[in-house]
Amino acid sequence: MKFRDTGQPRVLTVTFWAVYTVMLAGGAVSVRGVPEAALFALTMVLVAGLWLVMPAGRDAGAARKLAAPGLLVVVPFAGQFVGGLHSAMLLIAMVHVAFLYGMRVAVGVVCAYVVAMGAVIVVLSGGDWAVMADQIVLLVLFAIFSLAMAAALIEARTQREAAQRLIERIRELAVAEERARMARDMHDSIGHQLTLIKMGLENAERFRRRRPEAVWEEVGQAKELTVQALADSRRWVRALRPLALDGHVGSGALERLARSFDGTGVEVGFQVEGAERRIDPDSELVLYRVLQEGLTNVLRHAGARRVRARLAYGEDRVALTIGDDGRGAENTAGTAGTAGAAGAAGAAGMARSMGMAGMGAADAVDAAGFGLSSLAERVRGLGGAFRAGNADGGGFELHAEVPVVRP
Repeated sequence: MKFRDTGQPRVLTVTFWAVYTVMLAGGAVSVRGVPEAALFALTMVLVAGLWLVMPAGRDAGAARKLAAPGLLVVVPFAGQFVGGLHSAMLLIAMVHVAFLYGMRVAVGVVCAYVVAMGAVIVVLSGGDWAVMADQIVLLVLFAIFSLAMAAALIEARTQREAAQRLIERIRELAVAEERARMARDMHDSIGHQLTLIKMGLENAERFRRRRPEAVWEEVGQAKELTVQALADSRRWVRALRPLALDGHVGSGALERLARSFDGTGVEVGFQVEGAERRIDPDSELVLYRVLQEGLTNVLRHAGARRVRARLAYGEDRVALTIGDDGRGAENTAGTAGTAGAAGAAGAAGMARSMGMAGMGAADAVDAAGFGLSSLAERVRGLGGAFRAGNADGGGFELHAEVPVVRP
């Protein structure tokens, strides 16, 4: 039998239907006669109906909230047919009163319920004070246990919701940090190119009469810088678009990122090894940024025709390796963050493409490797490992390894 999901905690839902099934079985054995069977069946249908309409949160309508105290009233009638099997059902009803009305109201409702049931016990006991005291004490202890359990479940739910909000906030801050870094990088690259274009066009305007031959030279240089700025702007748009992983997670997000580089003139391959599993959100975002930075650097500096990315799932760690068939780095420290994927050879090219003719090779290397250096710090901050350097078979290789669960 499949019941509608009412949104209650799973442990209570499973417990309710398990107890309900036991009560049905107990009633089928103990009930005698058609009238008694009909009354028992009606009571159990009412119990199931109250549970199915009972909401899980305090923001529900007042009418639906009445299902919880209604269950407190109806369950004892079912208990007349099945003995003490209904006690767990009473516990669930009391817990839901706390869920729907809060602990203060729940304490009042449960106290009133204990008083009412105590009066019933007094009437039904026939003056046997020992029986009365025994049953009333058990009822009070049961009520106290129910309220304590409700308080623990409410606290657990509150902590879980707070933790979820904190995780979302951390991811938002990580995205904001990435946006700030990328904004600075965009200003340093496209902003510089646009400044040079403006200066070139101003020179062309000044030279149009005194040095007409220099005008076309300035215009040509401005045209080349415009092409480079346009290519850079497209790369930045591609990089900014999926900051929240574009609605995908795990290898799907990384593969989608790799596919976004199709049509750039570089053949990008992506493969997954091992059984995929959900990993820590921070680790997932860092791997995404490593792939993004690695592919961007290959496209801009490596002079490669092919690049391969491999995502390997281990028992407790996930590794991402990016290798290309480009020229590699002439001078690299072999570890994360100094030269980066650009290398000395690509760095000089980057300096020329940005119009920084006066920049030395070492300075250009540092500029190109700043993104990888930042990523290396983030990888290590997660308890992972990061390295960058020339591959044995040629080209350049990045390797980032992060834990599945953040320590």
